[in-house]
Amino acid sequence: MSAVAAEMPQVWLSIGSNMDRERSICGAVKSLRDAFGELVLSSVYESKAVGFDGDPFYNMVAGLGTALSARSLNGHLREIEERHGRVRGGVKFSSRTLDIDLLLYGNAVINEGEIEIPRNEIMQYAFVLLPLAEVAGELKHPVNGCTYQKLWDAFDPGQQRLWRVELNLKPLAAQQ
Repeated sequence: MSAVAAEMPQVWLSIGSNMDRERSICGAVKSLRDAFGELVLSSVYESKAVGFDGDPFYNMVAGLGTALSARSLNGHLREIEERHGRVRGGVKFSSRTLDIDLLLYGNAVINEGEIEIPRNEIMQYAFVLLPLAEVAGELKHPVNGCTYQKLWDAFDPGQQRLWRVELNLKPLAAQQ
């Protein structure tokens, strides 16, 4: 591993869609791979919309390393969302083609306007915490110090039931 690679923080993203879900999620993963290379991917989970009446969502978590700052990365994620049909400016809880949120940026704690790390949704929503615990269960939350697996084990999903769905997210080269 090069010195530059060793300095890159591991970042974790939540990816969600409830409009043209399969195409949107697969497109997001491809765009992220094209931009950042190898990704760590959770399973994809389906859940009912939370906070509004709408079609069910597909959600997952992706991990990657990057030399970009949190602010630059967040801007890049917004560009990916827009390329996949995301329109901003509507109500917070609404249908969307693609939502990519920066959950964690290494062990950083950041609260700068639209960038909030660690993201509060980790502790609030099963569709964020379960896939994060699946791929980064041994990592510790930078504020409370608990591992994501322990946080999931203690989480009461209540009305937030999830169902695993099968999507082929492997890169084309790996499928041959």
